[in-house]
This record gives sequence, C-alpha cells and structure tokens, in this order.
Amino acid sequence: MLKFLLPKKHAPRWMVTAVDLTVSVFALYAAALLRFEFRIPQEEWEVWKAFLPVFLTARITAFLLFNTSAGIIRHTGLEDVKRIALCTSAVTVVFASANLIAAKLGNGPYWIPFSILGIEWILTTATMVSSRWLVKWLYLQNKRHPGIKTQIAIYGAGEAGLLAKEAIDRELGDSGMKLIAFIDDDRNKIGKKIEGIDILSPNQAEILFAGGRIDQMILSIQNLNKEHRRRMVDMALQHGVRPLDVPPVDRWINGSLSLGQIRELNIEDLLGREPIKMNSQHIHEDMNGKRIVVTGAAGSIGSELVRQLLMYKPEILLAIDQAETPMHDLHLELKALGVDDRVDLQIGDVRDAQQILDTLKVFKPDVVFHAAAYKHVPMMEKQPWQAFDTNAMGSRNVLKAAEAAKCPRFVFISTDKAVNPTSVMGATKRLAELLVLQSASNSNTQCVITRFGNVLGSNGSVIPLFKRQIESGGPITVTDKEVTRYFMTIPEAVSLVLEAATMGEQDDVFVFDMGQSIKILDLAKKMIALAGLEEGKDIEVAITGLRPGEKMHEELLSHRESMLPTHHHKIMRASTPPSLSSDDIENIVELSKAKGSHQETLVLLKTLIPEYQRNSGQ
Repeated sequence: MLKFLLPKKHAPRWMVTAVDLTVSVFALYAAALLRFEFRIPQEEWEVWKAFLPVFLTARITAFLLFNTSAGIIRHTGLEDVKRIALCTSAVTVVFASANLIAAKLGNGPYWIPFSILGIEWILTTATMVSSRWLVKWLYLQNKRHPGIKTQIAIYGAGEAGLLAKEAIDRELGDSGMKLIAFIDDDRNKIGKKIEGIDILSPNQAEILFAGGRIDQMILSIQNLNKEHRRRMVDMALQHGVRPLDVPPVDRWINGSLSLGQIRELNIEDLLGREPIKMNSQHIHEDMNGKRIVVTGAAGSIGSELVRQLLMYKPEILLAIDQAETPMHDLHLELKALGVDDRVDLQIGDVRDAQQILDTLKVFKPDVVFHAAAYKHVPMMEKQPWQAFDTNAMGSRNVLKAAEAAKCPRFVFISTDKAVNPTSVMGATKRLAELLVLQSASNSNTQCVITRFGNVLGSNGSVIPLFKRQIESGGPITVTDKEVTRYFMTIPEAVSLVLEAATMGEQDDVFVFDMGQSIKILDLAKKMIALAGLEEGKDIEVAITGLRPGEKMHEELLSHRESMLPTHHHKIMRASTPPSLSSDDIENIVELSKAKGSHQETLVLLKTLIPEYQRNSGQ
C-alpha cells in the first residue's frame, strides 16, 4: 500500500513550494483561531485583507532565497531542517520588526499580534519539517523488503558515521543492509541514541559481535590511528565480522557519501604504519629546478620516485627503463596528470654501459636515482650471471656514467636482502653496495645508499599473490609457519629515499625503520578473514617450504655494521667501510666479460661477500 502513497519521480520544485505556502496559510489561520479562542473578531478580518498578500509575498520570497524546495524530500537531512528553520524565522523576525515600527510610528496597537506570529512560526516550521520526515519515512518503509538483511554496525558516531547511515538509508532496498548499532569511544556518546540507533562502547560491541548479531562493521572515522584501527579490525575478524571502510572526504562524490564508495578493507590499510612526516620544504629546496635521472622508472619504486619528484618541480626528469609496456603505461599516467612535458621517458638498459654513459653525458644530471634491478629471488637463483650483470654491473655502469657526467649526487636503492645474503639476488645487491662504497671513497660524486625491506603492493609482493590465490579459490601458499617479513608502503619508502638523499654525505648507507616484522602466516589468515572466508572450510593454507635463496627472517643490518642516528628518527646511518680492493674490481670486470658463466658468478660472490650463505631451499 505504501507504494501508492509516494510518487515514482521526485516532486517538482513548484509543487513543493505550493505545498509549503499552503501550510503557511493554514498555520496562520490556526494561529489566529488559537489566539482569539476560535472566534476571530470581524475587525480582524479587515486587517487580514491587507496583511495576507504581504504575508504570502514574504513567504514566497523567503522560500526562494533559502531554496527550501531544493532538497530531495525523501533524503531530508539535518541541513534541510536547518534551512527551513532559518527561512521561517527570517520572515517572523521581519514581521515582528514591522509590528514594532508600525506601533511606534502610529502610536497605536501592533499590526499583527506577536502571539499569532509566534504560533504561526511554530506551526509552519514543525509542519514543513514533519511533512518532509513523513515522506522520508514512507520512502524508507517502501524500500524495505522481507528476507535476510546484512546487519551493520558503524564505528564512529560522528558526522561521517551519520553520513554512512544516510547512504545506507538511501539505498536500503538495493543493499539489504540493516543498521544495528553505532560504536564509539567517546564516553559522552555511549548509551545514547542517534535516530533511534544505540551507541555502544567497543566492549559492548564485542559482545554483540560474539553473539553473531553483526555481519559487517563500517569504519567511518577519518583520522583513526593505525593501531586503533588494527585493534578494531582484529576484534571484528575474530568474531567473523567483515570490516568495511569509508574513503577520505575528498573522494566523496559532490561532497556526499555513496553506498557504492564504502569498500572492503584492504590488508595494506592494516599493515601501514602511522604516516611518517617528511621535511617536504627541505626536499623541495633540494630538488626544485634540478635535472634528475631515475633508472628502473617503470618499476614499483621507480615510478613512485617519478611521481613524488615531480611534486618538487624539477627542471626536467629523465626516466629510464628497458620495459616498453610499463613505460608506455607510465607515459599515459603522466599525460593524464598533465606533467608529461617535464618528463623525458627513454627506453634504456643499465647493462649497456656505453648507452648509459652517452645518455648521462648529454643530459648532465644534478641527481641520479638508481632503482633498476632484478629482484625476484627464486628467478635469480637459477640465473646468477644475469643477476650479477644487472644488479652489480648495471649499478656500476650507472655510477660511472654519473661520475663522467660530473653529477653531484648518486642515490642507490638497495634492499634488506643484501644484509647477510642467502640468495643470489641479495648477494648481487650487496656487491652493488660495495661497488658504490668503493667508488665513493675517491669520487667527486656524492654517493648515498638507501636500504629497506618489502614494499606493499610492489611487483612480486606476497600480498598481490595472496589476493590472486584467494580469488582462484586457493590454496594460499606460505613457505614456512614462522617466516617473517618487514613491510612498508611504496609512497612511504620513496619519501624516506628522498629525505635520505638530502642528508647524505660522501659514502652513507641509510637504513629505514621498518617497524615490527610480520609473520606471513598471520598475514595470510587475516587476508582470508577480510575476504569473508574461513580457513580450512572455504580455503586452505599450504605450507610449501622455503624456496631457494629465501630467508626465514630478514635483517636490516649485518653483524659487521653498526647503527648511527640521523636527524630523522625513521632513518639510521649504517657504518659500512669499503671492503673491495683493486684486485677485486679487476675480477669483477673480468667476470662481466665472461657473458653467462653462472658458476664463476657464484664463486666470485662467495669470495667477495664472506657472509653470503646460499640457501638451497627445502
């Protein structure tokens, strides 16, 4: 029956204004009846003949000025109520002022009794608001349908929480959601209600979760710190409640939250730490107007370096990579952002020493960021010479080219796998570090080495792998129950690289604070829960054993290095003296001419890096 009480389309503005005007006239008449005890004197009707046209004109003018018919009635909210109250109050104040002026100038009675004005204001405001809420209620009842609904709790009883509730109400019939409770930490809110919905404390909410009454929890608080967010999510997942997330306000459509924007929580949202504050002004002063080169520019780190460096307005940025398709994708992205005119993209290979030398001599860079590398551990175990040629010799080629081009600064992107390496990839990156340190000891080019662990969402990261395995129905493969890794977001890692680049001296190795290491098995289980699945029932976790070259636990500092502080608490300086002799350099150069000798590569790596203990896997 409710379907017949509501129009299928939105009511036109003229109709809403006409109804509001009719409400005002009836409210005025009702006010007069109440004022004169339902017997309006004949002389009052004479006054009303002159007053009514003025009243109607004033009301219509106010409706237009305050745009009271603009809101969609079925979606009436607090802003609409506020606009109506201001509109009706403005007219009442105008007539009250006219009363006082008329009485003073005419030395007689008021034009319209104040009691009538007051009663009319109350009745008009109340009727306009209540009629809109009635239409909204009818609409929501019409949208409701029988059957199983998704039971929702919203964490955050503030403005964002209310907007999330409104989004649910607007699309109630399509979403099938039913809001059960708000959750908040504010003691002043706990125990109260918002539009009839209880506000619970986190402890009370956990009881609700444990009872199976909640299916999903929407995290609406925008500035919730990472640790608090993790605790709430862990509590929800423990009881089979799926957490959802509200995007930042600047991504809402026309300032309004849509139910479609409420998304499933990403594992990256839980692993990321509190944002690290960078001295962006210092970086801007250092990079602004400079000629900058980025190798490996199409990779995860390289492309983010390009994005962040462009924020500091360099004179020109030369992006080099040998992967054509990813470079084309980067070009399209930069073009869409309107910054492609400040970037020169070049297909180039760091293994081609002559090409890199010619390129940098012509370009004359002020800073070179070297991020090009082979990084997939199992793949490089089978191809040691290719890893050596790219990671070690490629780094030496770029450094020598930078020195020949008289570049003031060279920044090398290393990895935690270079510390006490157990893999070919790690050993070749460590050899690259040693080559940079050896060159820095007698070079006019300032050399800076940055070392950090895994980055979230990078090519080859375990998180995209787990996502694909979950989508395909599993199993999720974990190498060992106890294996751990450090994680950092790509933007965070690159920001630290830029910060370190501005503070480096001649031969600095900078190590980033990666926070707490994470057990990969726990990561897999949490991703299963976030996907709404149950381990052992919906999807399996398979323990496969460590792969060749893999470590059980990554390290950021070798036993031969010591840690020194810097002015940034997230960046430490590793004391790493050069250890390559001139004979070692000759042997490295000779190996580079061997072209493909895997066995000679392994022998040389073991000779030059005594701490290298190759792990053949399980």
